[in-house]
Amino acid sequence: MSTHYFWALALPKSTKQTMHSQLGDVVEHFPFKRWVYWEDYHITFAFLGSAEEQKLRRSIELVGEAIENERTFLLNLQGLGVFGSKKSPRIFWASVKKNDKLMNLQSLVFKACLRSGFTLESRPFAPHITLARNWTGDDFDHNWLDTYNPYQEKLISFPANEVVLYKTNLEKIPKYEPIATFSLISE
Repeated sequence: MSTHYFWALALPKSTKQTMHSQLGDVVEHFPFKRWVYWEDYHITFAFLGSAEEQKLRRSIELVGEAIENERTFLLNLQGLGVFGSKKSPRIFWASVKKNDKLMNLQSLVFKACLRSGFTLESRPFAPHITLARNWTGDDFDHNWLDTYNPYQEKLISFPANEVVLYKTNLEKIPKYEPIATFSLISE
């Protein structure tokens, strides 16, 4: 399998640890086949797939230029959600509260990747942090997303302060390796 690349908002290590810790209480209620290793939590901005070195270098240059004046901002986890079949979801994720600055940042990165020559997904950006994949239980009950939401009572806020180009290494843990990192301007 070829190596894949993607641009994402990195989460602070302490945020990832807190998320993982709070999830510990609800994992038993959500029998998914594969849980994402906590150090791999992120918010994907643009999935590039396999890529030529020249296109990657161009995307690094253009993303850096596009976001060079962007400032750090706060994000809040909001809840849980799923993608895929209603009875047997494919992806289990944590949602991020709607934030215009996040939407703008993703748009800047996405457009820079398009200008770099990449063909990207055309679905609207739905900010989320993938937690697990492939439901293995009986029919999924969507009420569980509220009932077992660990982020309702213990709100997690975190700074959005780094945009990263990641390389996927399927044989390693963590499997996402930073290739280029851009820090946003601190307030």
